[in-house]
Amino acid sequence: MTTAMVLCAGLGTRLRPLSDELAKPLMPIGDRPVLAHILETLGRAAIEDVVINTHHRPDDFDLRIKSMSSKVQVLHEIEILGTAGGVAHAAGALGPGEIVVWNGDIVAPELDARSLLGSQGGGGAQMLWVVEPLGRGNGTVGLDENGNIVRLRGEVFGREASGGNFLGVQALGATVREGLPAQGCLVADVALPLLRRGGRIASLRYDGPWDDIGTSSALLQANLRWLERRGLPAWVAAGAQIAGEVQLERSIVGPGAKVRGAGLVRDCVVFADGELTAPAERTLAAPWTHVSLPLPG
Repeated sequence: MTTAMVLCAGLGTRLRPLSDELAKPLMPIGDRPVLAHILETLGRAAIEDVVINTHHRPDDFDLRIKSMSSKVQVLHEIEILGTAGGVAHAAGALGPGEIVVWNGDIVAPELDARSLLGSQGGGGAQMLWVVEPLGRGNGTVGLDENGNIVRLRGEVFGREASGGNFLGVQALGATVREGLPAQGCLVADVALPLLRRGGRIASLRYDGPWDDIGTSSALLQANLRWLERRGLPAWVAAGAQIAGEVQLERSIVGPGAKVRGAGLVRDCVVFADGELTAPAERTLAAPWTHVSLPLPG
């Protein structure tokens, strides 16, 4: 049975002050946390045995994980180990063989995770990365005609036919897992040395929507996309309180949240138990802080 690891130990520094009181993978997108969306996507591929690592605000996960899935195993890292070190540390929980590794700040709702399984071994590839296709020279990686990674972090390993963005979702085979460092990064300390040795990293093309919620503006955009995909003008959780003179437009109000005042609330996300006063626009309102974002353009 294939297992997956969702990397949840990051500090979420770019999301501060929101991440000061809530771990990044538990930030809300629509009606659920980011992690719940990831588990749902993995579950559609029959990948239900999942390991997550924690470091920053581990109690946040202990409080919420049981409501998401009973098959998630949580491993706490007293010292942050990095993406490669986190996977190495979880080797016993993950079991042998191929695994899927998913960054805990990435949502890709239309990704068929089954397509990752068994693919990294074909033609000698030791890793398989999910990549959003772009034009040649664009994006975080370059690909050759066969979809192999030939450009990464400014280094070139072959003739580039197209570019792309690496989503932070990948499959690791048994061979590459055996060489993972106890502390380090899957890109800098595993992928780049592999390519320098002449090894191969394959890619899986993904054309669907995806979000990296690493910043406040990206988190807001992910919530707006969630509404758009469902054709909803707004979403209000059960137990939320909305004042009678408040008009919601492209906004999400979480459980136990309150929206007071009068007027238009546009492009806002009110976290669970948060409060917001209308009128408001492009605001993320958590119980411990408010983040107001500039208007686009």
